[in-house]
Amino acid sequence: MYKIIDKKVLNPTVIQLSIEAPLVANKAKPGQFIILRVDSEGERIPLTVAGVNKENGTVKIIFQVVGSTTKRLAQKEKGDSIQDFVGPLGTATHLDGLKKVCIVGGGVGCAIAMPIAEALHEMGADVTSIIGFRNRDLLILEDEFNKYSNTLHVMTDDGSYGKHGNVTVPLKEMLESGEKFDMIITIGPLIMMKFVVETARPYEVPVTASMNPIMIDGTGMCGGCRLTLNVDGKKVTKFACVDGPDFNGYEIDFDEAMSRGRMYSDFERHAYEETCNLFNKEVL
Repeated sequence: MYKIIDKKVLNPTVIQLSIEAPLVANKAKPGQFIILRVDSEGERIPLTVAGVNKENGTVKIIFQVVGSTTKRLAQKEKGDSIQDFVGPLGTATHLDGLKKVCIVGGGVGCAIAMPIAEALHEMGADVTSIIGFRNRDLLILEDEFNKYSNTLHVMTDDGSYGKHGNVTVPLKEMLESGEKFDMIITIGPLIMMKFVVETARPYEVPVTASMNPIMIDGTGMCGGCRLTLNVDGKKVTKFACVDGPDFNGYEIDFDEAMSRGRMYSDFERHAYEETCNLFNKEVL
């Protein structure tokens, strides 16, 4: 069993937990993920490592409550334990040699982007971060990004906080003005990452996209994270969990990935509602 050392509600649907897992904390790097089970009868879900503290042996995870398992995980409190916590898994984000980087995060994807910004900052790189949310109420991790970024742009779709617009607005402005980056690293909703790639394409800036959002079981066996890459004119099949989660953004078939992701939305919502009803009955 793995003890929850701390719990923090970041916004109405996003929770941060610090889990006591010293072996994972000692090895995990930005971009990698863990697989957990809430209880002995629970499903396996992958969640990205959002930070580690090697001194006290804890691993930070940040997740959005969208389905049955994340609902049950959100009901856990400080001092409770979860059944399994395995990792680190996946390939760490490649950061060697990067001197000037733009990180573009959207929504809960900012939880994945933040430790990358931290690692680059500690390496002495010049970090520009763009983080986007639908509105002010969904904002997370602004203080952390301020700490690890030389420049920070906060965007909201409705203009309720920061600047009005999506994340491609400041990115396009910087690229048009002649700003040069060694790499753009983007993490968030698939549609957001697609348009980040298309914004960067005319300027031929390398783009790394994290396909963590499409992972399901984290082992490659379920096939849910299968994606098609267009490499030198040829279609290549990869799996986000075992081959990634980071890929060359220009090679990803985002339309196919988005189409596959929508197949599970109704099932996910149904499982979430069943868990809510079960929880309410238990409380009563």
